Amino acid sequence: MNLRSNFERGSTRWAVRRSQWRSMGIRAEDFDKPKIAVINSSSTLSSCYIHLDEISRIVQEAIRAAGGLPFEVRTVAPSDFVTSAGRKARYLMPTRDLIVNEIEVMVEGAVLDGMICLSSCDKTTPAHLMAAARLNIPTLLLTCGYQIGGFCHGRFVDIDDVYESIGTVESGRMSLEELEAMTESAIQSPGVCAGLGTANSMHIAAEAIGMTLAGNAPVWAGGRRLRELAQQAGKRIVEMVLEDLRPRSILTRAAFENAVMVTLAVGGSVNTVRHLSAVATEAELDFIVVELFEKLSDEIPLLTAVRPNGIYRTEDLEAAGGAMAVMKRLESKLHLDALTVTGKTVGENIAKSAVLNDEVIRPLDNPQSRRPGIAILRGNLAPEGAIVKLSAVPGEITGFVGKAKIFESEDEAIRGLGNGKIQDGDVVVLRNMGPLGGPGTVFAASFVAALNGAGHAQNVAVITDGELSGLNRGIVIGQLMPEAAAGGPLAVIRDGETVRIDLEKRTIDVDIPEEELNRRLAEWRPPEVEVKPGSWLAMYRQLVQPISKGAVLGRRD
Repeated sequence: MNLRSNFERGSTRWAVRRSQWRSMGIRAEDFDKPKIAVINSSSTLSSCYIHLDEISRIVQEAIRAAGGLPFEVRTVAPSDFVTSAGRKARYLMPTRDLIVNEIEVMVEGAVLDGMICLSSCDKTTPAHLMAAARLNIPTLLLTCGYQIGGFCHGRFVDIDDVYESIGTVESGRMSLEELEAMTESAIQSPGVCAGLGTANSMHIAAEAIGMTLAGNAPVWAGGRRLRELAQQAGKRIVEMVLEDLRPRSILTRAAFENAVMVTLAVGGSVNTVRHLSAVATEAELDFIVVELFEKLSDEIPLLTAVRPNGIYRTEDLEAAGGAMAVMKRLESKLHLDALTVTGKTVGENIAKSAVLNDEVIRPLDNPQSRRPGIAILRGNLAPEGAIVKLSAVPGEITGFVGKAKIFESEDEAIRGLGNGKIQDGDVVVLRNMGPLGGPGTVFAASFVAALNGAGHAQNVAVITDGELSGLNRGIVIGQLMPEAAAGGPLAVIRDGETVRIDLEKRTIDVDIPEEELNRRLAEWRPPEVEVKPGSWLAMYRQLVQPISKGAVLGRRD
């Protein structure tokens, strides 16, 4: 076979590689087979990853059975609920791009023929899509499933309930003992966080964009179907190498529009905008993903009401037919001729799909809400855009006007919630927490969860350039662009100034005259950021590009 991994017999690369592989017990007759990287972020630090070694073994066996030679490649394994503990979660966003570079180093360094990526927690799926776009060798993503919750004191609880209950404890409406009891039951299986947080949203987006097998998302991490998909994926990646089916044949504008439409229909995480922007940047595509969300948001209503958007759980969405069923509902809107890793088009993949529960996945003419799941706001506070998850805002709320209460850290804001500094009617501003300002996006998500737990979500708005969770709900405007540390208007707003948010007109403004705002911006100077020279965060700060480009690494203009 004419494979790039088959080196010339007698060459230095051939001889030293043969010596290595023979010492490992690899048979000589296997040397000319397609060599497939199995990208595995297994880790015992987090429940998101603890099942991946088993999935990896199934995939490797399937690759061998299909005539390929698998090589497992390990990467860093970031978890939003575990590796967020240090440096105020500054390491989370940078690990996405670290994974991309780890994959490049190992797969391109070894000159392998293809790769199958075991995608799990929030940062791994976008990282795998970015690596696929950059390397452009046959690639398939296997999204590895969600966890399920349990019961505590007779009611269902999951990690989202635990997360929000911090604020309930802070406000004195729940005891610490009750919270501790919830932690005993909230997670009952491996997999990513229940609900349409960033992980499940990106799993669905990866399928909608055409980079997973049909029917992959969502899937329960503890079930038989994931194991069956692992077998199918191992077989299919070998076929893709032989067909020379590459990611850039799949990652087209049409594919991105499909992914955006499905994300809007399910009410996906606000972070999908940033991650899909990063994939488009790595694929060297010449459109702006934020503008795709703006263009399509009024065409695609909310079809599902999965937590935190409504009463249904992720397992309900899977039982109703998953991403394929959502795409079937959107059949009249989608680009059905878009190619996928199956070797078939989107139209061919969904031809026999069916919606198995009309209430969980509503039809276009009877949606859960006429408002889209995600909307882009613009105004003098966010001239390049900001993102709101409309599906997580109570339907009766069409806007918010309030006085700014400014905080430079999440801990400070949470203290303000506890000591009464934050009152109903306030607009809480969390700034200098973006990719450049952190450096690495700093958590604002825990404050939003605490705000919900304290019962203030409908009466306090939050605007931030920091890291939000797809599980956050309420009047929360994120990813203000440009971020404060890049000289965005968020940097010069002052305590007490009036912020106006209009969800109908899609605007976000502060009551500052244009001349005064321009004067402040001209006088603004970047804040000092303390990072150890030569550290990963220092390097990240030097290289990270604007959020509008997905905050990928590269040379800043």
